[in-house]
Amino acid sequence: MLHRALDQSYSTEVRHRLTLLVAARTAANACFRFAPPFLATIASGLGVPLERMGIALAISELSGLFSTFTGSVGERMHRRTAMATGLAGTAIATGGAAASPNMWVFCAALVLLAQSKVLFDLGLGAWVSDRVPYAQRGRVMGLTETSWALGLLLGVTAMGLVTAATNWRVGYALGATAVLAMAGLVARTVGADPAAHEHHARTAPTGAKVAPRSWRLVVGAFCLMGSTQMLFVTFGSWLKDHYGMTAAGVSAVVFGLGFCELFSSLSAARFTDHWGKARSAAIGAGVMMPAALILSVVHGHLWIALPMLVIAIAAFEFAIVSTIPLGSELVRDNPARGIAILFTAGTLGRAAMSIPATRLYERHGMAWPALGCAALAGLAVVAVLSYGDTAHGDTAHGDTAHGDTAHGDTAHGDTVHGDTVHGDVVHGDVVHGDAVLGDN
Repeated sequence: MLHRALDQSYSTEVRHRLTLLVAARTAANACFRFAPPFLATIASGLGVPLERMGIALAISELSGLFSTFTGSVGERMHRRTAMATGLAGTAIATGGAAASPNMWVFCAALVLLAQSKVLFDLGLGAWVSDRVPYAQRGRVMGLTETSWALGLLLGVTAMGLVTAATNWRVGYALGATAVLAMAGLVARTVGADPAAHEHHARTAPTGAKVAPRSWRLVVGAFCLMGSTQMLFVTFGSWLKDHYGMTAAGVSAVVFGLGFCELFSSLSAARFTDHWGKARSAAIGAGVMMPAALILSVVHGHLWIALPMLVIAIAAFEFAIVSTIPLGSELVRDNPARGIAILFTAGTLGRAAMSIPATRLYERHGMAWPALGCAALAGLAVVAVLSYGDTAHGDTAHGDTAHGDTAHGDTAHGDTVHGDTVHGDVVHGDVVHGDAVLGDN
């Protein structure tokens, strides 16, 4: 299906295999994203309070800091092997989550799931890099990016509906089955690697450091990712506890959020280069602030609180997609390392806010997590605007015409020496916040 978006200038292999690989990544993303919206349901099934589940989620987020090792292992593998192994590991981890007898086994399963998905994402990004010229890579990577929103829109929704009909363990089992099937298809149908990989040369100087001013953007990424975590790990519990929503009702909300995420991602791709990346990121975070503030006040009235939740999360998506390309300027002549630093900060932001968010919700309801979201979004606005777009505007080493640069192409942040799409970096993988410095 997706091959229709690619003309004959793309290789037959890429056109014929892209739909399968996007479907595989959609399934993996669904398993990765299932826990937060259904955290209250899972906590109840494991017999632990929501606050303790927040600790498990924080630990799994922090595991992203160890993705450097996973990336170095994946870089030594053939692309097909890395993808198939990553998918198989994701399936095993998801099955482990389904069968977990207690919170700590569940936490270990989430850690394995996150690292397995890093391995798959690295293999996918490298596979594309080996087969698509720089000048054409933006479109292909942009198509693979839709799998993040589709994982929520289709995958998590389906797993949630199964949860509503049975229980959360069966929901996870469905995800594991889908990913395992995709692992088999990838192993059987994706071709072997070319005789010689076209690895990108490393031109970054040894010991390249982040300029002092650039740390403002790092702080901005920390605050931005932390702000959405305040909402994402609590909204499912809020809908269940205060409005009696079943898993089916939460699934319907998740479907709406996934649709809005997809719309925001596409909107950022269209407008960010024209408006300026820092300005676009600030606009997204700026919209989050009033939406979260209103949510904190009206959380007892679903008819207005729910739209505010949707607006806040959609605005975050616009902001983070606009922020990613800025990371390529963090470290001079080493865009992959800059992107990795940016998303390491995001990983820390999500991990740092998982426990406070669930604790605040348990003790004070939805108002305080929403206020925390607004405060962090405000800090993100200040940090990103004080950093601004690069001194070269959105060109040199940066973006032109949706991100095609002299040093490579960026689409949603695709850069040579580290192709990034919503945080996936080849030769230095970052998976929506999981940083792999790989071979930088």
